[in-house]
Amino acid sequence: MFPLSDNAKTSKFPIITWLLILANVTAFVYELLSPNSNRVITQYALTPSHVHLNNYITLLPFVTAIFLHGGFLHILSNMWFLFIFGDNVEGALSLFGFLLLFFVAGIAGNIVQYLIDPGSSIPILGASGAIAGILGCYYKLFPYSKVKTLIFLFFFVTIFDINTPIVLGYWFILQLISGIGSLTPSNIDQGGIAFFAHITGFIVGIIAAKMIERKATNQA
Repeated sequence: MFPLSDNAKTSKFPIITWLLILANVTAFVYELLSPNSNRVITQYALTPSHVHLNNYITLLPFVTAIFLHGGFLHILSNMWFLFIFGDNVEGALSLFGFLLLFFVAGIAGNIVQYLIDPGSSIPILGASGAIAGILGCYYKLFPYSKVKTLIFLFFFVTIFDINTPIVLGYWFILQLISGIGSLTPSNIDQGGIAFFAHITGFIVGIIAAKMIERKATNQA
């Protein structure tokens, strides 16, 4: 299932969403145009084996890795999900709150993924954990919205309007199953998709949404 659009409306222009997209695209262009892209990855991506808790410089990639991507498909898919779901979540939060959610989800996701295999020499990069936080928040705040979804059934392709809990719940379950499957020694050594960054980010988003709902209830 691939989301094409949603029917939830927002009255605010999503300035932070667009600025985050711009920041990610700018960082990706910098990667592409850099004379030594491997050096950029080494310096700014999160390589677990390079982390030393007594050296704050090695901790910076927990943040900078959020803005790096491993290829065109990687950044296009991430920015598309941010574009589809970010505007509504930004509209429900303050500008600062939305930005805080993005970074907290992204950093928390990177920390958990690092803890899975702290001795790994495979770089972790991408905004997926941060965007997963937005998806988790959307899942909780907009349970009655519908997502226009592209569905592939073998050679049959169609589009359906599907309830948000089904689309994002299905996505989260896939991450969970894939994450558990990645814990085998052979899969950990090979690297790949940072499933636990996605899982952690999504949970952070749900927690943030619950805090927002509780605050709204207390003010009512």
